[in-house]
Amino acid sequence: MATTTPKVVGYLPQDTPPFGKMVLLGFQHVLTMFPATVLCALLMHFDVSTVLAVTGFGTIVALIGAKLSMGNYIPLYYGSSFAYIAAVTSIVAVMEPGLGFGVPAQPETIAVVQAGFVATGIINILVGLLIRVTGGKKGIDKVLPPIITGSVACVIGIGLGYTALTMASGTCCGVDPVAAPQVTLTWWLAALVTFMAAVIFSVYLQGKGFIGMLPILLAAILGYIVAIPLGLVNFAGVGQSAFITVPQLTFPDFGNPLTVTVLIGVGVMAIATIPESTAHLYQISLYVDHLAEELGREKVGLSKFVGLNLMLDGLNDLINGLLGSTAGTNYGENNSLMVITRNYSGTVLIAAGVISILLGFIGPLKDAIQTLPTAVSGGLSIYLFGVIGMQGIALMMAEKVDLYDPGKLAIGAMILIVGIGGNIGYPGGFLPIPLLQGVFPQGWPAIATAAVLGILVNLIFVFIKPPVTRSENVLEK
Repeated sequence: MATTTPKVVGYLPQDTPPFGKMVLLGFQHVLTMFPATVLCALLMHFDVSTVLAVTGFGTIVALIGAKLSMGNYIPLYYGSSFAYIAAVTSIVAVMEPGLGFGVPAQPETIAVVQAGFVATGIINILVGLLIRVTGGKKGIDKVLPPIITGSVACVIGIGLGYTALTMASGTCCGVDPVAAPQVTLTWWLAALVTFMAAVIFSVYLQGKGFIGMLPILLAAILGYIVAIPLGLVNFAGVGQSAFITVPQLTFPDFGNPLTVTVLIGVGVMAIATIPESTAHLYQISLYVDHLAEELGREKVGLSKFVGLNLMLDGLNDLINGLLGSTAGTNYGENNSLMVITRNYSGTVLIAAGVISILLGFIGPLKDAIQTLPTAVSGGLSIYLFGVIGMQGIALMMAEKVDLYDPGKLAIGAMILIVGIGGNIGYPGGFLPIPLLQGVFPQGWPAIATAAVLGILVNLIFVFIKPPVTRSENVLEK
């Protein structure tokens, strides 16, 4: 009996889908990045329209920059980073005490914070340039080997697990499971339906053509429909915005008395996004090459461009810092989406950037997307954040990390415990370490601290070589 080989469906970075498919796939990317990017803007008191427009523009610039530099796209989407929230809110609180949640700060306040974002951009560019000059992937593997990048990826994904669950349960939005158990159940029901839909669509629509590349969008639509009779969709905000809204652009202020504090307190947070960005690149490179192999096409080898990737990250931060948006990072959620859908098209990501820009200008469209219930986003986040963590494990497996080596075990253990424990266990994810309080007034950021500790321990092993272990001999043979 003859057997047929299933058709491999997917897009590599250089591929361009037909226009209609490109728009749908781009909208799916926007849907994926939207909750975190908007939430960051609200928490840091930035104008949402500005953040959507500028982050979309920054994503397009980074993609085109990669295309011009290496002849191909690095398929990453740039949104607002949670790493900067505490540092920014502390500055805003000094300049405008008592500002309520989601209330935009004055342009003068935003301008001071922007100086710090410009600093993060410069730091990223300098580190990326150093890596390019000193040996690219081989050079960074000495400082950021797969045991560090893989573990950091696990921390990023699993460390966000609590956030996903608070969104799914409603506790992030003031729902009290004791006082209002029925309300909590409706949130969980919408989240569970959305989560299961995303899983089922991802698994069972594989190989079914283009529809198999839209599992997150389809799950969001189904979750939205289910949430309407549960009373979780609020249409009150629809039509409140003018049809055309103009984003509020501001420019950095380097002359304020707080500028030095901002440059240090905000700029230093680049130490959190550099390992994160590197881990994301390694992850996406792994899966892009796997798809290329399945398609019988040449592997792209994106992991060779670590330095360029960090320089593009820095360029994106510069754009945000110069125009009045929040500093960003390439999004693990969108990486997860690409892995699930096998769509790594650079032009699709450019389409997503264009849609995000339009959202910044078109009020009703933004109003409509903001009706997406938090419970539905929570259901999607449980899946997407979990996939980020699993990608970290996949990265270590693909790089053949020797987890019988006590040195590598120590590095991974430290990163996981400090990163996950600190991010989930302490308010805001800040470790209560009473050192450098002028720089870290609310404590040390757990994920950044975990990454730096892992780097420092690894450098001990680089400069003081451990004895060759039995497991290393086995691996060499």
